[in-house]
Amino acid sequence: MSNVYDVIVVGGGPAGMMAAGRAAELGKKVLLLEKNRALGEKLKISGGGRCNITNAELDVHLMLRAYGKAEQFLYSTFAQFGVADTFSFFESRGLPLVVEARKRAFPKTQKALDVCRVLEAYIKKHGVEVRYGTPVTRVETGADGAIAALHAGTQRFEARTYIFATGSVSHPETGSTGDGFAWLETLGHTVQKPTPTIVPLAVHDAWVKQMPGSSLSFMKITFFVEGKKAFSKTGKILFTHFGLSGPLILNSAHLVGDLLQGGTVTATIDAYPHTDFRALEKKIISVFDAHKNKALKNIIKEFVPLGTHKGIATLLEGQLDIAKQVNAVTKEERKKIVHLLKALPLTIEGLMGFDRAVVADGGVPLTEVDMRTMRSKVAPNLLVTGDLLHINRPSGGYSLQLCWSTGYVAGEHA
Repeated sequence: MSNVYDVIVVGGGPAGMMAAGRAAELGKKVLLLEKNRALGEKLKISGGGRCNITNAELDVHLMLRAYGKAEQFLYSTFAQFGVADTFSFFESRGLPLVVEARKRAFPKTQKALDVCRVLEAYIKKHGVEVRYGTPVTRVETGADGAIAALHAGTQRFEARTYIFATGSVSHPETGSTGDGFAWLETLGHTVQKPTPTIVPLAVHDAWVKQMPGSSLSFMKITFFVEGKKAFSKTGKILFTHFGLSGPLILNSAHLVGDLLQGGTVTATIDAYPHTDFRALEKKIISVFDAHKNKALKNIIKEFVPLGTHKGIATLLEGQLDIAKQVNAVTKEERKKIVHLLKALPLTIEGLMGFDRAVVADGGVPLTEVDMRTMRSKVAPNLLVTGDLLHINRPSGGYSLQLCWSTGYVAGEHA
């Protein structure tokens, strides 16, 4: 049996729901095919369940600069639906947004579920038909290279226009398993192999794993390849049971991934980047003077950042006798402590996998898509959105804004 529609959208994530809703709002008969039993599974866990909806950078030049090489392709897309439009879309539907550090915008309720509810109400209001638990198993093409139909098991669906919004391969447990990439290659598109780009780092060092959940605000980390300095960044670092995370690490991961291709990658963390060696030594001397008769291991928390004393104690234990009394610590040992606090050593084992990735890159090069409409230059009745496009971007709301923008434009032009 053939089911015929004006538009079929594959994938019920943020880009897919936005595209389906906009096309239906303009009067099209729209079908949304979703492989899961619910819409927006990845959206619901984004931002730790809070959903970083966008980055509140209203200067389009500054906003698009964050997308690196994709900047030049995105002006026409963002001109049609940009950051201000995202604010208007959600707030006009009863979901006010709040802006936090680094211009990250969240729903005021701090609940990703509420973002999903707004989108579900949007597609329901405009009559989008949703088929849940319907994974596309085959894309049928015609002689002209256009899509003729989509198959989901024994079901066959036809439309004048198709929108792919299946996402990349981060968090595959939510259904993002890279299906769209395979279809796009079948249609004749080039597909850049995906890699986890906004992802935590796995480290070898035991001391790091002694303090999961602890964080260092505004710390400086410097990366080295085969002992040669590569780059430094300053920001917030979160320690985990497997290594390092937090905004600074997530946004450096793609660079570290490149470094790992060149050899052994090590790093040092300066726990006091705004305090020079001499001033830090004076601070430690004052702590020692106040606790002369105590064991060094019992006063470590007095001169290290909050929450890190267990890990740093483990690190110091390999360098000197921390059971000795403070008044027995030598000048050389004291200087060694200062040196360690200014350069806590790490060996990077690698990037964590797609299961922990916030974002994975890869997908169709933007040269193969008309970014004014999101229409494929290979398959004439296909539009491509969101994470199926090969665009590098940092964390902080940039990924979801890409979904809102490309999804809306695809729906507009479908």
